[in-house]
Amino acid sequence: MQELISILKKETYSDISEDHYIIEKILPLVLNNRIDELFLQANDCIDDENFSEALLFYDLILKEDSKNIHALIDRGTTLQNLGQIKSAIISYDEALSISPDNTDALINKGSAFHLDKKYTDAIHCYDVVLRIDKKHPMALAYKGLSLAELGQLTEAIDYFKNALSIDKHYHLAQISRDTAQELLKSIQEKNI
Repeated sequence: MQELISILKKETYSDISEDHYIIEKILPLVLNNRIDELFLQANDCIDDENFSEALLFYDLILKEDSKNIHALIDRGTTLQNLGQIKSAIISYDEALSISPDNTDALINKGSAFHLDKKYTDAIHCYDVVLRIDKKHPMALAYKGLSLAELGQLTEAIDYFKNALSIDKHYHLAQISRDTAQELLKSIQEKNI
């Protein structure tokens, strides 16, 4: 290792000390490898549906890099899987405080609000995503789901159709559109 450092240092960094070189150049590589390994371990836990253990790995990542957006979002998703909706929203908010236009954090925060039956708050999150990307199929479909929960079936169907016009194989949008259309038809038949 010392030999490698001295060769690299002589080639490009002859004006800095060895300690400074290690801190600036080597340490970030080691930390990135450690963080990558922690993500892999967390993903293995998620695959095994061991969400509590996955949280421990996300916490370790955040201990090393408190502004790691992916860890904050994945931590929020894991908390959401554990039914800890308020904690999940806090994790998404932390990610959004670092990257306010992060569509993954916004979509996940919206889905957490939806699970908490706060459909208007969920719609607000999806609207922010749609201001960033008008053709975001997941934001369109999820907004449709929240609108349907509020009883706005016609509007919801339009959002499902918009999502399908962008991604014709989006299964959630297809099923939701069909279900909403059947519900609307049933309601209209009862009113006749």
